[in-house]
Amino acid sequence: MQTLNPEQRKQAAQMLTDELPLGWPTFDDAIEEVNERIDIIETDGKGTSMFLAAVENGEVIGWTGILPSYNGNVYELHPLVVRSDQQRKGIGAKLVHAIEEEARKLGGLTMHLGADDEEPEGETSLANTNLYEDLPKQIENFKPGTHQTAFYIKNGYKIIGVMPDANGPGKPDIFLAKRL
Repeated sequence: MQTLNPEQRKQAAQMLTDELPLGWPTFDDAIEEVNERIDIIETDGKGTSMFLAAVENGEVIGWTGILPSYNGNVYELHPLVVRSDQQRKGIGAKLVHAIEEEARKLGGLTMHLGADDEEPEGETSLANTNLYEDLPKQIENFKPGTHQTAFYIKNGYKIIGVMPDANGPGKPDIFLAKRL
């Protein structure tokens, strides 16, 4: 296994601020996230966490990580990011499939993630609605719009829950999972 050099860590962090600025608004926030993910892997003798990066010509073009929970039966996919000029080329799907395989090898049974719908106008059919009224029906009729949930659903994930107003009024966190 190979780790990222300091310049590649900076590239991975810059990707977070560029592609996911609501989660990592500053470079300092992003570099802390990258270093935390990598350091967990380097110091965790149990091998229960994982960080995978797609590197092309020495440059990081995408990366993802997993964190264990429920005694290693469940892994959280966190985060997944692909550089904007490399999106829609299958890199994200390859990273997800590779990290799922690593979670399986570690004994994982389920992969889960949270996908915030926090844009001001909302992106999914769950945004800006009263999610306390007939939530099962709203999930059944879910429309992802431009939201990243479309990517995860295409890759076999299912909505397993929603936290209404997690990011403010009308801005839910959508929970997805997949059996490994």
